[in-house]
Parts: sequence; structure tokens; C-alpha cells
Amino acid sequence: MVRDQYASTANAVNVMSHANAMTPASSKTQSLIELVDGACNQFRDRPCFVFEDAPISYGEIHDLSCRVANGLLSAGIDKGMRGAVFSPNNPWGFAATIGIIRAGAIWVPINPRNSLDDNAALLSKFGCDVLFYHSALEAAVPAIRRAAPHIRLVVCIDKEGAHGPDLESWASGFPATVPKIDYLPTDIVSIPMTGGTTGLPKAVALSNRNFDAILKGVSGIQKTKDGKPPINLAAAPMTHVGGRIIFTIMYQGGTSVILPQIDPEAVIDAIETYKISHLFLPPTAVYALLDQPDLRERDLSSLRQFAYGSAPISIEKLKEALRVLGPVMAGGFGQTECPMLIASLPPEEHFIDGKIAPDERLSSVGRATPCSTLGIMDERGRLLPPGETGEIVVQGPMVMEGYFEDPEATAETRMGDWHKTGDIGRLDEEGYLYIVDRKKDMIITGGFNVYSAEVENAVSTMPGIRAVVVVGVPDDKWGEAVKAVVQLEDEASLDAETILAKSKEKLGGVKAPKSVDFVDDFPRSANGKILKREVRDRYWKEAGRQI
Repeated sequence: MVRDQYASTANAVNVMSHANAMTPASSKTQSLIELVDGACNQFRDRPCFVFEDAPISYGEIHDLSCRVANGLLSAGIDKGMRGAVFSPNNPWGFAATIGIIRAGAIWVPINPRNSLDDNAALLSKFGCDVLFYHSALEAAVPAIRRAAPHIRLVVCIDKEGAHGPDLESWASGFPATVPKIDYLPTDIVSIPMTGGTTGLPKAVALSNRNFDAILKGVSGIQKTKDGKPPINLAAAPMTHVGGRIIFTIMYQGGTSVILPQIDPEAVIDAIETYKISHLFLPPTAVYALLDQPDLRERDLSSLRQFAYGSAPISIEKLKEALRVLGPVMAGGFGQTECPMLIASLPPEEHFIDGKIAPDERLSSVGRATPCSTLGIMDERGRLLPPGETGEIVVQGPMVMEGYFEDPEATAETRMGDWHKTGDIGRLDEEGYLYIVDRKKDMIITGGFNVYSAEVENAVSTMPGIRAVVVVGVPDDKWGEAVKAVVQLEDEASLDAETILAKSKEKLGGVKAPKSVDFVDDFPRSANGKILKREVRDRYWKEAGRQI
């Protein structure tokens, strides 16, 4: 299918695009390094980072990244080669990341919370020529070097290490001048990994033109009415969404206060101390924040945008956050393949006529952003009208170039000019997008399609439920039966019979769970995401069957 086949019916089908395209001023595609240098030159003396209470200026980050780039080039590491930073959140590690990109090499993000075997396998499969590491992870370096023998340079970012020189002394031997590199719009800048739960994940190829869209698009969403540069709290891993957010903050001349990891009390302290205006946390961390006994007594009035994402959020918890923190919560939808800009639900749209919006609105991930066009597509590649359910498809300059060195996998995500997200959803008449389920998570029970996310949303609204996963389990009568796996709040006393009865009232007999299991917690990825596939697979393996 090509998009032109549907051009004549664009008004009749469910194609939603933001009313305003990217403005002419931002239409010129710039490389990520051009965008970073524009900020560093304009805001040279302004704090770019605050780490362990010490400010680090844009000028310091610029100069160090130039020294790193020149050091890499002198070691023969240049355009198209690959570099990784193996570290908890750290400003010098981020400067090394910029240096890798500045040299024309490709940044391979690895999460220190992943298993050593997983990280070693990733660097082996996708290649690594240089490794910057933090001394706290020094014990893992020999295994990584054995797995990735192409590594020719190892540098410790915080002190002299057992496996290489310290970053400061090594970089001081190279000039802080900008190396002359010809950056093309389609040059690959980074290859973040998809959130695979079995086997090695795929690497997503993000280019300069992707980052141009991300920085300009997200910065537009982040802007607040007071027009002040954002003060961002970087607590989520900088190897993932947290790092891309920092680039958008730099583009605006803002400051990022870095925490090594997410700790609820430290997050609250930082908001109060540094007058944080912008913050991103995944839902599980939002819940932990709300559980802090002193949260309601602390001064968090500086917050302007508290973004949540990377996983579905409990509507009840979202409403609690809106009551406690005020009109600052910001939702949205993105994926590694098209980061952060598929849809946006800004703070003001969490309210209607001054009151917290109904659950229906709060369950939406928002509307198309200035650089996205949304559609809902059926299995035959036809765009569907408002209200109908199908696969969410998107167009926009933030959509990946493809899966790195995997054209077959890339082709599976393409339908003409559309990127297929793998998520099932619908668009309403106002353009609000609702994610119904992951395509692969749909349950077929008795010949009926049941979207697990819809059931999860219904069950999660019951008081006393912290988290719920709904999966299809083997059943001789139904083929698959709907099962709810529930994690209760502390002190909650819900029983299975109550959950089943209330679910049936809300959902009817087909969609409601047929059984409930209780767990203390769920298997989670290094980023805290619930590994739904592992929950489901356990039941199929116990039954001696494969899904």
C-alpha cells in the first residue's frame, strides 16, 4: 500500500495531524551536534548540569566533549564506528556521549541495571570500539572486553581505573576545538535497544534528522507560560528517555539536576531544593513518590510539567497525583522507534472546566503532536474511521530510519509511508488517541478478541490494587481464558471473588477475568517495566504448551 491510494479519502478516514506543522524557522534539519553547539555557544556560562550540588557549565561540557571527540579521532575511532558509556547517571558520562557523537561515531546506549551477560551480548552483536565506564562498574569491564573484542580504547569517567586512564587526564591531552566532521541528516547518531523480553532486543537506528525533530518537537511541548528555561530533574536512566530529555533541555538552555538513580525521598528533596520545573518518571516511580508520607507537606510548587510514561499509568494514581501536585501532570505516547512525539496530553488537558477530567480522557495518551500524523489501520492496510479499533500507525520526522542492520525487521514495520507501532488503539472525533493493547497481547477467548489493556484499566480502578497484569492462559473450553494477576496495596484486603464480581459488572462476561492470582511483585526489566511476556509464559509452560 502507498499513502497516495488514500489521499482522496483523507477527510473520511481517521487520520489525525496537529493543526500546526513545524514552523518555517525550525524546518531546516540540523545535526544533533549543531543543535548542542548552538546551545553551548549561546549559554556558555549557564549551568548545564548540577551534580552532587556542583554546577557544571555549558562551556565545560562543550569543551570536554570536543576533547573526547578529538581523542577518539586520534585513536582511529571515527564516523560510523561505535562507542558506549557504561555508567549510572553522571554528567561526565553524558559529556563522553556527546564526544562519541561529535566524532561521528554511533552511541550504543547500555543500561547498567541490565545483567552483565545482556550488556556484553549487546556490545558484541552491535559492535563497540570504545568504552567509557564508571568505576562503580569496573568489575564488569573484563567480561565486556572478552565479549566485545573490537573495543580498542577504555576510559574510566570518574577516576583512574584498573582498565584505562581517567577521563579528565586522558582528554586533557587533546584540544578543545570543534573537529571538522561532515554530519549528514541521515547519519545514524544512536542505536537504542527495543524493550525485548526474550532474546536480544533489536537496535533502533536514530539519525540526525530524527534528533532534530525530537529536540525541536519536545522542546515545544515542554515550554511553559512563564517562558523561563526549564530546570529538569534527571533521575530516570540517562541511557533511555532520560538522556533524550536532557538533549531537549540543553536545546532550550535549561539546567538538568542529576540524581544517580530514582529515589523517592531524594526526588522530593531535589524538587524543593533546586526549584525543579520539569520532571519525568515512569508510573511505578510516580506511585512510590505518592507513597512518601511527607509529600503533602513539602514545597513542590515550582513544578510546571511532571511527565509520566514508558508504561500505562493507573487512572486512580494519576487522579491522586493531580489532587496532590496540581495541574502539572503531562502524558503522552512514544516508543523507541519514534521517541516521545507520537501523541501528547499536556497538563491543561487533564482538566475540563477546572475539574479533573473524567476517566475516559485520563485514559487517553493525548493527541497528535506538531510533527506527527496519526492513523488507525486494519489488517489489510486500510485506514479506519473514528471510533474503530485497529493498529496505531504514525508518520513524522521522528520515526526511526529503521532497525539497525536489519532490513527485514524494518520492512515489517512499514506500510507505505506509515510506521506500524504494534499497538492497538482508536482515535475519537476530537483526535484523542486511546491505546487498547499491544497487538501481540490480544487474547482470543471463545472466538472473541479481548484486549488485555482494556481489562487491566477496568481492574486497576478498584481501590486497593497497586498493579495488575491481564493475560490469556490455556483453557480447554475457551482456547484462552482471561486471567488477572494482581499486586495489592499494603494493608489491602481484596479477595479474588470481589475482583471477579466487580470486573463482570464493568466488562461483561466475555472480557471479565475468569480467575485471579495474587503476587507480591512482577518480573520487571532493568527500567522497571513489568515483563508481561514472562507473566504469561509461566502459565503456558506450566500447562506444557507453547503460545
